[in-house]
Amino acid sequence: MSDNGKPTDESNGTGEKDSPNIEVDKPVSLYNKTEAIVTRQEEANKEAKEILDRQEKLHANQRLGGTTGGNVKAKTVSPEDRKKEQASNFFKGTALGDAIDKNG
Repeated sequence: MSDNGKPTDESNGTGEKDSPNIEVDKPVSLYNKTEAIVTRQEEANKEAKEILDRQEKLHANQRLGGTTGGNVKAKTVSPEDRKKEQASNFFKGTALGDAIDKNG
């Protein structure tokens, strides 16, 4: 405040200085709101397209590589186990087949 009691140019009358960088709440036009929404949507669409492109490439590589993401290994069977399985199948339904299944 100045010496005569009137607010100076830098004061807002409450003793605080007004900041020239702070804008007073201005009504935002419908056009500006719409433009902001469209801009955000375009960015989101661009990001979604990039993700979709990466997924398509990954899927194509899996198809060409013969994999679908799962890694299934063939069961390894020892020659002895293979012989027991063959004997069990050959003698299936007989007393000898039952004995092989019990001891197998």
